[in-house]
Amino acid sequence: MKLLTALLSGVVFGLGLIVAGMANPAKVLGFLDVAGAWDPSLALVMAGAIAVGLVSFRVLQQRKTSLLQCPMQLPTATQLTPRLIGGSLLFGIGWGLAGICPGPGLVLLGTGAWQGVVFVAAMVTGMLAFSVIERMRTA
Repeated sequence: MKLLTALLSGVVFGLGLIVAGMANPAKVLGFLDVAGAWDPSLALVMAGAIAVGLVSFRVLQQRKTSLLQCPMQLPTATQLTPRLIGGSLLFGIGWGLAGICPGPGLVLLGTGAWQGVVFVAAMVTGMLAFSVIERMRTA
């Protein structure tokens, strides 16, 4: 049941990204181009996601388990650290350059688009590099 729920959630999420235009790098770059031909349509997508997230987190904070009886694992960190700020900057720069973030990148990969292949390959490379750096840092 958990795997089926995860699959259905992923399909709904991917379809939502496609319908919202988030899987179209040109549309995302148009949204990020505030000094040029700015396309504000994705601001509504973000506002909707923030609203759903705020309500969901408030409700979920009161629960000990999910609807599938899995333990709730909500984030507890509240401090801004240099690592968090640096990672956020790196993520934002990559999103601004490519017009793709991880969710839409996986959608593009699933459609066979070359941008998705390149993005996911770069993302996996970054994840592997992080793992190597972390192992070296803690050794």
